[in-house]
Order: sequence, then C-alpha cells, then structure tokens
Amino acid sequence: MRIRLVVAALLLTAAAPAPLASGAQWQSEVPANWNGTLLLWSRGYSPKAGAPEVAPPPVKQALLSAGYALAGSDYGAGGWALEEAVPAQRATIAAFTARHGRPKRVIAWGFSMGGLVTTALAEQRPAAIDGAVAFCASIGGAVGMMNMALDGAFAFRTLVAPNAAIRVVDTGDDMANGREVGEALAAATATPAGRARVALAGVLAGIPGWTTPGSPKPASNDVDAQAAQIADAFVRGVYLPRADQERRAGGTFSWNTGIDYRRQLALSGRRPLVEALYRKAGLDLEADLARLNAAPRIAAKPAATAYMTRHYTPTGRPTVPLLAIQAVGDGLTSPSLQRFYAEAAKRSDVQSLWVGQAGHCNFAPDVVLAGIRQVDARLASGRWPEAPAPFIAHTPPPMLRPCLRGGRCR
Repeated sequence: MRIRLVVAALLLTAAAPAPLASGAQWQSEVPANWNGTLLLWSRGYSPKAGAPEVAPPPVKQALLSAGYALAGSDYGAGGWALEEAVPAQRATIAAFTARHGRPKRVIAWGFSMGGLVTTALAEQRPAAIDGAVAFCASIGGAVGMMNMALDGAFAFRTLVAPNAAIRVVDTGDDMANGREVGEALAAATATPAGRARVALAGVLAGIPGWTTPGSPKPASNDVDAQAAQIADAFVRGVYLPRADQERRAGGTFSWNTGIDYRRQLALSGRRPLVEALYRKAGLDLEADLARLNAAPRIAAKPAATAYMTRHYTPTGRPTVPLLAIQAVGDGLTSPSLQRFYAEAAKRSDVQSLWVGQAGHCNFAPDVVLAGIRQVDARLASGRWPEAPAPFIAHTPPPMLRPCLRGGRCR
C-alpha cells in the first residue's frame, strides 16, 4: 500500500510559478491521490523573496504521499514581510481554487516567521482557512518578541561589552553588528564572569538552557552546561534581524523604559541558575542588576510600534482551530512565546504541543505530518485528539515582555 501511495503521489500536477495580482509569485503541487485538503505553506524569514515554495524539501514528498495538495507564495517581498505575506497567502488560496477547484478544507502552516503569518491568517475575519499549524513560530508577536531581544542585547552591551561598537537598536547592518557581538561573546565566554553575565542576558531574552541540535539536554543542576548552551544560541537568538523591521516601521519600535530588570529576572523563574553562575564567578548579581536598572533607557517611536503591532502582533483570538508546535530547546524563537499565546488564547480553539529536542525548526517529517494530521482530525471530529507519540508534556518559563494587539504590553 505504501509503495502504491508513493507512486501515485509522483503522478502529480505541478505548475510553474505564476504571478498574483500583487506581483507576488505562487506555486502549487497536487498529487493524483489528493485527499481534498490544501496545505498552505508560509516560509520563514528570508532577506530576499526567492522562488515560491510549497513545502520545505525534507517534508514535501511525505506530505504529497499522504495525499495533501501543497501551495505557497514568495510573499512578493523579502525581510519582515508580514504586511505583504498575509494578503499574498490569501490570494494564493483563491488562485489555487481557480486552477484546481475548491479544496474540501485549507490548513495553513508555517515555520518561524511563517508561523506568525499562519497565526495572522488564523486570526483574520472572515477566515480564508479552516485550520492552522504554527511550527517554531514567532507566535508571541513582533513587538513582544523584539522587546525580549532588546532586553538581552541591552544587558549584554551594558554588562559585557560597554565599549564595543555594538548597536541595540538602529542597527543598520545586522550582519556587521552580529560580527561585533560574536567577537565580544567569544572573549566573554572565556571567563567565569563573562559566562555568568551572558547567561543573565540570555535569560532576560528568553533563551532556554538547551539549544544545540543533537546535544543531550543538560541536567537541571548543571549550570555550566546550560550557560554554554545559552551562549551557543546567543548571537542569533538575541540579535535578531532588526534593521529591515526598523526600516519598514520607520524607526525604533522596541523599548525598555520602565522595565525593572530585577523584577524581570524574578519573573523568569530562572534566578537560581543565574545566582549559581554569579557565585562561581565571584560576582555581585545585585550590583549588576542595579547597574542595568540605572543605565540610560531606549524609547520607542509610537508610529513605529504601531506598524509592528499591525504586522504582526496577535490578538490571541483565532477564528479557526490553531495548533502550535515548538521544540523545548529552541534558542532562536523563545519557547516562552508559545506558552504566552496558548495562555492568552485559552478560551479559543488552540492546542499547544512540544517536541523533546533542541534547535530551530529542525523537525523530522513524522513530526510535521503528525501536526498536520492533528489539525485534520480536529476539523473532522470537532475536538482535539490526545497528543500523539512525537509530542511531550512541557511548560517553559513565561514570556517576559508579553504583548497583545488591543491589550497591554509590558
């Protein structure tokens, strides 16, 4: 039976990329054994639009073999293209229907920034989709996520590299700024004091203590191993691409005015980890927290924050069933974002599942397929099934800078 499915899936209708009215390009593939469900793929962050994809290469064949039709667009733009992506993805559904006929149902799915695009589609009224799966998503939203990143970057520059040419906002060239951070990080992690301060900055940014793909999870009392894993993800997990966002928004959209870093560390639930590292280094944690709280703050431009709220900070009110899937050890998109969204949307039709691995969006095909089938089953039965085998129980630390559109932001 499996061989027949694979052979049938190879007899598919695969169209060349075609333009949408906006100028974005879209593409689709429909297997001969199409089950009637369209999977709408939203890619993650990319500096350039590139060619449209219908699914990541490692999982595409498994989805086609399972009978799913696939479609996606290039959004018509690179960078933080939420403004262009959401309408382009809705237009892709309409174009698919015109070419192949109306699907029985449409499930949107995406990785990383594409998971936030998927969340935006799930929150729209009227909905163009029937269900959604946000994998490894920036699901806590642009404003809150980037405020957490700012806190980590602010702590690093203040405590670790005050004299380096590192920019926290108005970064200009993200790659050049990242190289400066990398050099300062390498010097800092060569000393116990530097490792302790990097860990503090990483905790404020929401980086977990397990981030390296393929590595064993550090023991809860192995603070040195956890500090090393935080440092391993620090540059990419804290100094996220900001220049394109600031250009789109028209200025600085993140802020730390009014933030008490002593309180933030307490809220994280991870103060014992930081205290242990500070003791080993012979440092005074209270003195460093006081230094952070006394440092000059960064204020946001209200119009810039408003842009990033629109593109995109979620409401926490999806209009269709939404499944969020995240690795417990993702150092690039903090797992705390998924916890926040699930708690904010607890009165909505949302399920949150966790994968016991480290790394960003490096899910095996069986995990992706299990997630898609979980939403498919929810749409067929009207209720969420129990979590299948690839998933585990997990509760990450809370999101330290929560923000909802139409709600209060910290």
